[in-house]
Amino acid sequence: MALKDKYSQLITSAKESEVKNLEVREQDNILYIDGTTTEEVKDRLWQVYNTIDPDYRAGEVVLNLTTSGGTGQQEYEVVSGDTLSGIGQKFGKNWKDIYEANRDKIKDPDMIHPGWKLKIPS
Repeated sequence: MALKDKYSQLITSAKESEVKNLEVREQDNILYIDGTTTEEVKDRLWQVYNTIDPDYRAGEVVLNLTTSGGTGQQEYEVVSGDTLSGIGQKFGKNWKDIYEANRDKIKDPDMIHPGWKLKIPS
């Protein structure tokens, strides 16, 4: 089953919620959904995603939604000894949010490498 078919409810919800600059693409068996929306719509889309893939176990979707009026994403360069949890604590974020924002780079959340530049979601 193609990822766009499997996650059609999520894609439809994003379209109906009028996510701005919505881009949906499949690459290397990952479905990328990008766009700009409100915090409320973003939270609702994450809930839809969780109903299709409980606890996000399949790891097939990168839901990269920025919220309008925000400051955008920050970038952080990984140094030796860093963990996603530690980076999350520095920025007041959950490690899973940082992992999801960097799924194109991070294949295993327990394996990050010095020098990587990670996006820190707003």
